Amino acid sequence: MHYDIIIVGAGPAGLAFACSLKGSGLQLLIIEKQAQEYIQTPEYDGRDLALTHLSRKTMRELGLWKRIPGKSISFVREARVLDGTSAMSLDFDPPKEGRPLGFMISNHHIRQACYDAVKDLENVTVLYGQSVKDVLASDTQAEVTLEGGDRYTSRLVVAADSRFSETRRKMGISADMFDFAHSAIVCRVEHQQAHNNIAWEMFQYGRTLAILPQHDRQSSVVITVPGNRVDEILGLSPDAFASDLADRFSHRLGEMKLISERHHYPLVAVHAKRFYAQRFCTIGDAAVGMHPVTAHGYNLGLRSQATLAHLILGAHKHRRDIGTVDILRRYETIHMRATRPLYHGTNAIVRLFTDDSLPARALRKGVLRASRMIPPVKWMIQQKLGEMEERPSLLKALPTLRKPLS
Repeated sequence: MHYDIIIVGAGPAGLAFACSLKGSGLQLLIIEKQAQEYIQTPEYDGRDLALTHLSRKTMRELGLWKRIPGKSISFVREARVLDGTSAMSLDFDPPKEGRPLGFMISNHHIRQACYDAVKDLENVTVLYGQSVKDVLASDTQAEVTLEGGDRYTSRLVVAADSRFSETRRKMGISADMFDFAHSAIVCRVEHQQAHNNIAWEMFQYGRTLAILPQHDRQSSVVITVPGNRVDEILGLSPDAFASDLADRFSHRLGEMKLISERHHYPLVAVHAKRFYAQRFCTIGDAAVGMHPVTAHGYNLGLRSQATLAHLILGAHKHRRDIGTVDILRRYETIHMRATRPLYHGTNAIVRLFTDDSLPARALRKGVLRASRMIPPVKWMIQQKLGEMEERPSLLKALPTLRKPLS
């Protein structure tokens, strides 16, 4: 059977991409290896995502934002970065009076909104519980073969199947991978004192601690530790875990209580060396999978699908082939420019702030001091890592395809 586009992966990036193409007349096939029950009723997985104003604008355009319960959206008013036991902090205030720095939404709410938005689209077919065995491409079309033997053709295949994308590998695209040898332990806590919508990032010796505001007197917790410390921390009783957390946070929020399960995830950053091949491209984590310290994971995922969708819609409007190398090359150029500095910059920050050697400790104190004392340095960090400025709609800001690409 033939489709215009085959999307591999029904995660938030792949489903958002399908939303971007609703009403286009393009016929889409989504192939997802997980069972439908897992996708249609996602459970809380401990991951609360920080979204920028640009991401909120994109989600509103796609009809996703309105599907998320208002009480499930919190905001970050200020952010503070601490190093070790130093009293000195790097503070990020709201860019404009009355506007937050960003928004916090649980990953499972975003996944639910994406599923609900796509499930009834007339131009989208979803195959659940199916794995891709092979992908082939020619000058005129791509062919996807499933493990069960079924074959489907399309003008373009889009991989959205995680940072460890097997589809990307099958198409011969390698990736830079950085294994931090650390894991993130994530959960929710309740605390005595109000958080005042302040997000905290604490680079402590041996671990990193992030406290991210949720509704009322609740916060998300992200503890980053070496892999060999995970079992030790997960083995603590709920009360002992909460007590240790409050101590490490110097009781700024008073006593704490664990109110969710603790989940843990290994930390590996990935950046594909290319974003496209013949009639094939990558979006979301299949293109770039970030360390969570700068909270850019899904923000970049939304940006990638919006960039690609805009280029495809422009080509389709002018009755051009949507899978040509010219379109995919332009997508790569735009998204590489947005992701490569962030990827390498984030990895450098993580290496610096998790290195406990004396030279590294001195260097990061100098970085914090410079960022506090030199306004342009702080502004650069805020703009590059936070993407906090409200910008014109990404879909409208990208170059149009009114004339042939060269």
